[in-house]
Amino acid sequence: MDDARAGERYAGERIEPEAPGVGAVRFDERGLVPAVVQQAGTGEVLMVAWMSEESLRLTLETGTTWFWSRSRRELWNKGATSGNVQRVRRVLVDCDADTLLVEVDSPGPACHTGHRSCFYRNLVAPAAE
Repeated sequence: MDDARAGERYAGERIEPEAPGVGAVRFDERGLVPAVVQQAGTGEVLMVAWMSEESLRLTLETGTTWFWSRSRRELWNKGATSGNVQRVRRVLVDCDADTLLVEVDSPGPACHTGHRSCFYRNLVAPAAE
């Protein structure tokens, strides 16, 4: 995983360097921050998960995605069981420092249902009666 380099861009804008590590991130009252996971190169939104300070640190250190499971109350390394390990290209933090965008190379399905993305269902307005 590379640190932000001079000239790197996202959404047409220059990426500004941020304080290194987890200290730049504002975690919520539960100690979590939402992380949007996006396929590098294509922009596909693959999933949204939660990161704790420890899972973010592990993500930055190992170059693979680590998350906090709210239901199981434990850390999990994405793909450790399925083999679809997400290799981190970069981690961006939003303007309020309370949401992360994790760009990855994801070799297979990101969703636990087996779909490439967790966003495969379309909501529609209810039929008028």
